[in-house]
Amino acid sequence: MADFRLVAEPRTEFGKGSARRTRRAGRIPAVLYGHGQDVVHLSLPAREFAAVLRNGGSNALITVVLDGTEQLALAKAVQRDPLTRVHEHVDLLLVRRGEKTTVEVPIVVVGEPGVDSIANHQLNTVSLEADATNLPESIEVDVTGRTAGSHITAGDLTLPAGATLVTDPEALVIGFLGAPSAAELEADLAGEGTEAPQGDVVGEPSDQGGGESIEAANADEA
Repeated sequence: MADFRLVAEPRTEFGKGSARRTRRAGRIPAVLYGHGQDVVHLSLPAREFAAVLRNGGSNALITVVLDGTEQLALAKAVQRDPLTRVHEHVDLLLVRRGEKTTVEVPIVVVGEPGVDSIANHQLNTVSLEADATNLPESIEVDVTGRTAGSHITAGDLTLPAGATLVTDPEALVIGFLGAPSAAELEADLAGEGTEAPQGDVVGEPSDQGGGESIEAANADEA
């Protein structure tokens, strides 16, 4: 597992205005906590932090350098703007070499199921406990040749050495459904092309003679 190095700067101003100024300066507001120490407010270089996530994944081990002191940390919570996708805030958890920590690990699917089956994904990540300095970036699941009616649970996954599954081993990761036949697809398409019967158009006079026009109603109210 790669170890990424980021030089942090202490942060003494807080609030939305301060956070915006920090981001405009090309940095991300962050906090560093864990091991019983007081929360440390700092900022990280935005481009370098984005590169860490891009190259090392969400569980990348980060060496945070602050005032000449180096500490190991994991990004436990990353806030991003839903539109711009800009990183807005980061929570960093202090870790030590040799200690265990629990993380969410992405599942990567490889291969193709059998020709008559479709993979139905239920979980995109599973929770593992592993050495904080040896966390897996992902867990690979091979679905080659899987047939309808079969399934893969969390307990079926091959875990990295030293990792322990925290997710319920009976939790369904991927189920396999029967692929629709050509006749079934044609029937579905034919059903979509059938027009539903149209009812009365709102606002049109009723042909039953019992309705009253909007104009007449307005005249009565005037």
